[in-house]
Amino acid sequence: MANRFISEMGLPKSIANVFAARNVKTAKDALSLTEFELMELLDVGLAEVTSAVAYISEMVCPPFETALSLLEQRVQNEHLAGHLPTRLKGLDKALCGGIPFGVVTELVGPAGIGKTQFCLKLALLASLPTSYGGLDGQVIYIDVESKFSSRRMIEIGSKSFPEVFYREGMAKEMAGRILVLQPSSLPEFTDSLQQIKVLLLQNKLKLLIIDSMAALVSGEFEQTNNPRQHPLAWHISFIKSLAELSRIPIIVTNQVRSQTHGDSLFSFQHTMQSRPDNPSRFDSHLIAALGIHWAHAVSIRLILEVRSGQRYLKIAKSPISPPLQFCFEITASGISLLSDDGVEVSGPQINAIHSHGHSAIIHCSDTC
Repeated sequence: MANRFISEMGLPKSIANVFAARNVKTAKDALSLTEFELMELLDVGLAEVTSAVAYISEMVCPPFETALSLLEQRVQNEHLAGHLPTRLKGLDKALCGGIPFGVVTELVGPAGIGKTQFCLKLALLASLPTSYGGLDGQVIYIDVESKFSSRRMIEIGSKSFPEVFYREGMAKEMAGRILVLQPSSLPEFTDSLQQIKVLLLQNKLKLLIIDSMAALVSGEFEQTNNPRQHPLAWHISFIKSLAELSRIPIIVTNQVRSQTHGDSLFSFQHTMQSRPDNPSRFDSHLIAALGIHWAHAVSIRLILEVRSGQRYLKIAKSPISPPLQFCFEITASGISLLSDDGVEVSGPQINAIHSHGHSAIIHCSDTC
């Protein structure tokens, strides 16, 4: 806007010609000078300069918008973008319909908490016919840790959608829509991402799941302060742009690691557990892996944790929901909320990751 030519703004020819003669061609040229400097340069009166500057400013200034109009635009954009319902009523309500299209959603939590179970259910939901509330499309499931279980997926599907799964040929058809890639190294993972472009061009891909990102890198790289040195810097940028350009939901699971003294956290991430006088400080010494640069790339962070044997699903980061937590359990049909009413959390508890009362989570790194 600042580089817009004054000659194209509709100023009276008498003053527009003066601007042109003095080589003041763009709005930036004119507005970079004071009124008195313009009077001297253009050799015109104060009234003419004031009137011309006001007109130029009005022409290049972005229009004001009310909070109401911005809200209406956001609602409209979200409606057009769409959501993938999780079938967890309370979570879908909090997220205004489910996992949103066009952004990266992260599932973070200790091993064994249920991240992969959640991913399996989401893959099934995306492959469901639209008449049953699905996306009726293909899913790419990048299984980095070789945890994908077709047997468990069939169990979840038959228990969750018996009316669909027991129709002749439907289970086979849905399973055929879920493409599983199992890269064993970072270069293979890079190749897997490149393969996704073909399906996107064919407009068939409806969901991308990466389980998990953190397994691709060793811990010493996570704490780098330079994003260009992060081993997944290119991949993080690619995944974020892929979500934005393709307008599909992208689900990425992330592991946790022990918090160290040198970890750089947001101010609101410092927890009470770090205080030496707090006897429960070891209950929440875990933080999300991959570091702060990855945290900036995700739009929604869902934390899965356990306290005193009870599992919780927590909305820790979302542009459309307050921080809420839901009690959940894992059944034959996958993750189920014990109550659809979320409890709002605040302060350090928003980003705290607990594993108290579930020792298998800490010690069994090979479980989902």
